[in-house]
Amino acid sequence: MEKTRIKDLAFAELEKLIVSLGEKKFRARQIYQWLYVHNVRTFGEMKNLSKSMREKLHEFCELNLLTHENTKISPDGATKKFLLRLHDGYHIESVLMHSQHGRTLCVSTQVGCPVNCRFCATGLMGLHRNLTAGEIIEQVLLVENLAGENVTNIVVMGMGEPFLNYDNLMQALDILTDDDGKNMARRHIVVSTSGILPQIERFITENRRYRLAISLNAPTDRQRQQIMPLNRKWPLQKLLAAARKYTESNRNRITFEYVLLRGINDSVDDAQKLRTLLQGIDCKLNLIPFNTIYSIYQRPEKEAIMAFYSVFEGVRFPVTIRWSKGADIDAACGQLVTREGGKPVVQ
Repeated sequence: MEKTRIKDLAFAELEKLIVSLGEKKFRARQIYQWLYVHNVRTFGEMKNLSKSMREKLHEFCELNLLTHENTKISPDGATKKFLLRLHDGYHIESVLMHSQHGRTLCVSTQVGCPVNCRFCATGLMGLHRNLTAGEIIEQVLLVENLAGENVTNIVVMGMGEPFLNYDNLMQALDILTDDDGKNMARRHIVVSTSGILPQIERFITENRRYRLAISLNAPTDRQRQQIMPLNRKWPLQKLLAAARKYTESNRNRITFEYVLLRGINDSVDDAQKLRTLLQGIDCKLNLIPFNTIYSIYQRPEKEAIMAFYSVFEGVRFPVTIRWSKGADIDAACGQLVTREGGKPVVQ
C-alpha cells in the first residue's frame, strides 16, 4: 500500500487522517507543529506522541519527500544551489541567497516549465509535472536543515510557472504562513509569473496577501511575443490592467521584472517606451542583465545597461539593476535546469 505523503495534506486533511488511524483529532495539531515549527526529519522525534502512534505514522505515512543530491556554493559563499531528487526520480533545484535583506530561498513549483520563454533554461526542458504542495514546502524545510539556518524570505521564481500550479502553490504558502505552522510573514513571500492572466485575476479576487511580480521583459507586444510566446494570448495592456487592479485592491506595490537581452529589448528607445508604459502604476522595476544559458541571447554591455537605467532618472517608482547572485554556479535568474543521467536535459 502506498504511504500517505503527510506534507501534501492541508490541516483539515491531516485531522481526518489522524482520526482514521484511531487517534484523537488534537494530535494533528501536535504533528503539524513538529513538521513545520520544529522541522523534524523522523516520526521518532515527535516526543509528545505515544510510541504506538509514532509507529502507525511510520507505517502509513511518508515524511520526507525530497532527497538531497548535491550542493554548489558560489566562490563568495553568498549563494548555494541545492539539487534535490523527487520520489519518482525527477530533479529540481532550489537556491539560497544571503544578502543584507536576510536569507532568501528561490523555490521551484514544476519539474521543467511549459511556458517556453526563449531566454530561460528551465523552459528548454519542457514540462514533466507539477510539484505537490508538500514538495514545495519541503524545499524550505530541507534547505533549512541542510544549511543550519532559517529562511527569512521566499521568492517563487525557481523552475516552473507558479500560476500553472496554482492550487498546490497556494496550499504550500498557506501552510508556511500559518500561525501554527512555520508562521512566515506574507510580505516576505514573492510569487513571480510570466503573465498567466486568469490566475493573476484569481489571485487578486482571493485577496492573497503575498507579493506579486510579473516578468515583463519588453515594452511592446511585438518584442514580447518574440521572446515570450504566451504574450499572444495575454498581451501587455491586459497584464498592465491586472497589475493596476492588484495594486488598487490590496495596496501592495507590484514588481515588474525585465531581463535585458542584447539587441532585443535593451535600447534607450526601449527604456523610454517602458517608462511610459509603467506611468501611473504603483510598482517597482527590477532590471536583470541576462544570465548566459544554452541560448542564442547575450547579455548587453555594461554601458548599454547603464544607459537603459539612466532613462528612469526622476521616475516616481524604484528602479534597481539586479545583478543576479550565483551566476558562476548556474544558480542565477533563468539558469535553473536539471540534469538527468549526468547530462544536461537540453543538448
